[in-house]
Formats: sequence, C-alpha cells, structure tokens
Amino acid sequence: MSHKCHTITALILLLLPLAAAAQESTSIFNFLNLPTSAHATALGGKNISLIEDDASLIFQNPALMSSVSDKTLNLNFMTYMKGSKTGSVSYVQAQGERGSWGITTQFVGYGNVPNINTEGIVLGKNGALDMAIGGGYSYMLSDYWVGGVTGKFLYSNYAGYSSIGLAVDLGLSYFNPDNDLSFAFVAANLGGQVKAFGEIHEKLPIDLQFGISKGLGSWPVRVHVMLYDMLHWDKAYYLSNVSGFRVFLNHLDLGVDATLFRGRCWVGLGYNFRRATCMVAEGSSNASGITFGAGINIKRFKLGLAYGNYHSGAPTIAITTAYSFQSKKKKPSVSLTDADKQIQQ
Repeated sequence: MSHKCHTITALILLLLPLAAAAQESTSIFNFLNLPTSAHATALGGKNISLIEDDASLIFQNPALMSSVSDKTLNLNFMTYMKGSKTGSVSYVQAQGERGSWGITTQFVGYGNVPNINTEGIVLGKNGALDMAIGGGYSYMLSDYWVGGVTGKFLYSNYAGYSSIGLAVDLGLSYFNPDNDLSFAFVAANLGGQVKAFGEIHEKLPIDLQFGISKGLGSWPVRVHVMLYDMLHWDKAYYLSNVSGFRVFLNHLDLGVDATLFRGRCWVGLGYNFRRATCMVAEGSSNASGITFGAGINIKRFKLGLAYGNYHSGAPTIAITTAYSFQSKKKKPSVSLTDADKQIQQ
C-alpha cells in the first residue's frame, strides 16, 4: 500500500472517534444536509454508495470522485423555501491512474430579510446566505476500495451577523463490478465553528453514514439502502413523539433506480422516513417522504431532474447538469459501471 493510501486510511481512523464523541444538540450550518444531486434526490435525498459518472455525488461521498470522468464540470440548482435559492458547482479532474481531485461550492440564498428595530419600524433589508467552498482528493486503494477526503470552508451571514466554520468529510467506498455490489462509509462535517454569531459556539451537523447498493442480476435495476445521522438515537431528538422502531426508520433512506437504453437514461424512486415524519408534524401526509426523478446521459453531457419535499411551503425541484471536457476517454477502472463504459464508447 502506497504512502497516499496510508494517509487517507489514517485520517479516517483518527477522525472517526471525534464524530463518535459528539453529543446530541442543536447544530449550525445545517444547509450541508440539503441534497446537491438530482439522482440522490430521486433516491430519497441521501446516497453515498451510488457508483455513477456523476460529479454532483462527491458532495455526498468524496470517495466517489474516482467514478467521475476527467475534467467534468457539474451544476446543480434546487428550489427550496419560497424566496430561497440553492445550488452547487463541482469540478473533478483525474490525477494519474488512481487519483482524482475536485473543487466544490454550495450555497443557499434566503432572499432579503427585513431589518426591524425594537419599535417595529422597518429600517431596510439585509440578505441571508449560507455557503461552503471545498477541495477534495480521492485515491483507489485497491481494485475494489477507494478512499476520499474533502476539506470545507463554511460561511453564513444573516442580516449582518456572520459565522465561519471549518469541516472535513471522509469517505471509504467498495465496489465489485462482478456482482454489482457497492457499499460505503462516510463521516461528514467533522470540524467546528471558528467564528460564532455571538458568544456561544455551536456544533456542526456531524453525520456518520453507511450505504449499500446492489444490482439485481441481469435486470438493469439497483436497490439502495442508506443509514444516516447515526449519532442521534434518542427519541427526544425528534420533533414529534415516535416509537423505538420509528426512531430506527428515521435513520433510513430507501431507493431504487433503473438504467435504460444501454445506460443513456435512468429513472429513480425513493422514500425518506424522517422527512415524512417531519412533514406530518407540519400537517402534511406520509407521502411527503416520496421522491422520484429521471435523467439522460449523452456522451459528455448529462441532465437530471428530481422531485421531493423539504419544506411545507413548496415542493422541491432539483436540476443537475454536467459536461465532461476530457480530451480523451478516461481509462476504464472498476469504479465505472458497465453502463458508464457503454456511454463513453
């Protein structure tokens, strides 16, 4: 194993205990939990084991950079609350035969917030913004294992009050193309608040995740099971009273997708139990946990569209587009599915 392999593995082993030591409490920079991929949104909003040539997935798992074609630019836009806009940009480039690096930007704009004094007089309007800028690297540790890390600079500004944070995402992925099985581990948002809004420093939304994806033999269908937010199992953590089994379900994200026309089209369906629980508490139905979407892959160009519910005020529509500027075909690796290889041909 090379020095790079030892470095990534050591980072994962050393920083995981930091996440395990986190206490259940309120957190800041929660916009990091919003999806940045139409494909992931269609599968319930959370997915770290989806092996696709999709640069938007590196926000979910930095190890997935190794599955992305060289020199790929990705743009993502998502509707959120009324008056809010959220989007992301990512770029991935190969480095050698086993490495890849990428840069990411994620933002949420909440529009203008009225500036009102103690007497109720509107003095003007101020903007509200959340933003994260990151840089990452992934390396193929073996023919089946990939490790990845992303460092992020976090910034929030609400009506003139600002906060700054630093965070790291660690990812470890396994993929065996012979049986179309992949699984992954991610420790997301490890870090802290460097500058607080006031005197009290808040914690980041640290998230331990495990995901598994499995193809169904000769059928062009994959099933995805995702466990996330694995640090919070107390009933008191949720907005409404839930049973012990429901607590488990609120950590579960299920999805299924199918690739059609030799991988040039995909359709996906998912269900997020926690989102359904939260939306029911706000007066919606359990159907609010359902998500779905579809996309096309035409050589260097990709486009995806998905629907979900993240706020009672309005539905969420996610649009993802990507283009690969590679001058030549990427050398095939186990990180590319058969469908991806057919598209590149």
